[in-house]
Amino acid sequence: MDLRVAAYAVITDDRDRVLLARWTEGRRVAWTLPGGGLEAGEDPLDAMRREVKEETGYTAEMQQLLGIHSRVIPAGRRRPVSDVPLQTLRIVYRADITGGRLRYEENGSTDRAGWFTLDAIAELQKVKLVDIALKMSGIR
Repeated sequence: MDLRVAAYAVITDDRDRVLLARWTEGRRVAWTLPGGGLEAGEDPLDAMRREVKEETGYTAEMQQLLGIHSRVIPAGRRRPVSDVPLQTLRIVYRADITGGRLRYEENGSTDRAGWFTLDAIAELQKVKLVDIALKMSGIR
């Protein structure tokens, strides 16, 4: 079984909107939390900060660790298809913006970022992690 460890951030603004990034890798384009896979030897908190900066242009600081979500993707459902399953461990933090300005990632796994109300999020094509993390945070 392959293993992928990633770190994500739930970030809200003063209007209770949630920061999301549009993921363009995988089976479908979908909105997700800013975040992604750890590089070899990287601390998860550093990975969250790096990914938020890469995908949104903002610098972020952790408020708290919300939890870890684990999922196993069967080999035949992986994209690209593989002969072994994949376990994903997704570390979810609550974070605040400390600087920067909104911009889009270039040549990465996301192509857009933006702030969304909960009502707007309900209508988006999104990955399941968004709802899981919003529940972890008590927002939803």
